[in-house]
Amino acid sequence: MKKVIIDVDTGIDDALAIAYAIRSEALDILGITTCFGNVSVEEATRNTLQVLEVLQAADIPVVPGYAKPLERDHLKGKALHVHGENGLGNVELPVPESRARTIAAEDFILDNLRSFPKQVTYIALGSLTNLAAAIQKDPAIIELVDKVVVMGGAVRVPGNVKPHAEANIYTDPEAADFVFQSGIPLTLVGLDVTLKTLLTPEDVKVWEELDTPHSRFLADISKFYIDFYMRENGLAGCGLHDPLAVGVAIDQEFVKTEPLYVRVDLGEEIGKTYEVGRGEEQSLIDVALEVDAEKFKDHFMQMIVHGPGV
Repeated sequence: MKKVIIDVDTGIDDALAIAYAIRSEALDILGITTCFGNVSVEEATRNTLQVLEVLQAADIPVVPGYAKPLERDHLKGKALHVHGENGLGNVELPVPESRARTIAAEDFILDNLRSFPKQVTYIALGSLTNLAAAIQKDPAIIELVDKVVVMGGAVRVPGNVKPHAEANIYTDPEAADFVFQSGIPLTLVGLDVTLKTLLTPEDVKVWEELDTPHSRFLADISKFYIDFYMRENGLAGCGLHDPLAVGVAIDQEFVKTEPLYVRVDLGEEIGKTYEVGRGEEQSLIDVALEVDAEKFKDHFMQMIVHGPGV
C-alpha cells in the first residue's frame, strides 16, 4: 500500500476522490488536510469528517489548514453553484461525531514526511496553500516526499473558473507557482485530462441500484454536480477531476505525461498555467496530457461499487 496524504477543499468531486481512495485499499491514508476553495476551510473540514463517517472511515485523521491564500485576499468566492450551498450537493448529513486534529496542517505534513522519508505521496485536490506553507517552513521536505500529484491547471486547454485559469490554481496562484518552482517531484493532473473522464447519469443509476449507504450518498451528491455540467457546459456528465488525481497516485499508467517547464501567471492573466522555456529558476513538472479514460473509469467504478479483489 502507498502511504498518502490527501489535501482537499471538500466539495462533491473531493468526496468522490476520498471514497475512491478508501475503497481501492491501494492507499494507506495517513491523514486528510483541508483548505479553502469550493467551500471555506471550516466547511471543508466538516464535510470531510461527514464523508469519512458515511464511508465508515472516521479513524482517518482530518487536519484543518489555511483559510485564505498565503499572500493575498481571496480571488474567488465559494463554488456554491457547482457544489451546492453546503459543498455536498445540498445533501444533509448528521453533525459529525468525530473531531478534527488541532495540529497545524503544515506540521502534520512535515511530521509524516519525516517519519516516512521517500514513502509518502501527497495528493493535492484543492489549492496548494498548505503544501507551500510546509515547504516554506522546511524546504528539506522536497527531498523527503516520494511524489506530489496535483489536480490543477489547464496547460493546453481553456480554464474553468476563468477562460485562462483552472479553479484550484486560481484559488492561490502564488502558492501554486512557488510549489511549481520548488523542485518538488510533481505530476500535474489538470483539465487537459480530467474533462475527458466523465461520470454520467447512467453511472449514478448503478450506485442507486447498489443501494448501500455509501452508494446512495455518492449518487445523491453526484446528481447536483452532473446537473451543473450538463446545464452549464453541455457535457454528458461531470468531470472526475479529483478522482483522476487519486487514480494517478494509484496507477501512473492511467495517464501519459510530458516533462514541461510550467509557470503560473501572477499578472494580467492571474492563475494561468503556461509553458515556458528552460531557465535558471524553472523546474520540470510531469504534465498529464493524455488519459486512458476507459481504463481509469472502469477502475474507479469497480472500486466504488465492489471494492478491491473483484
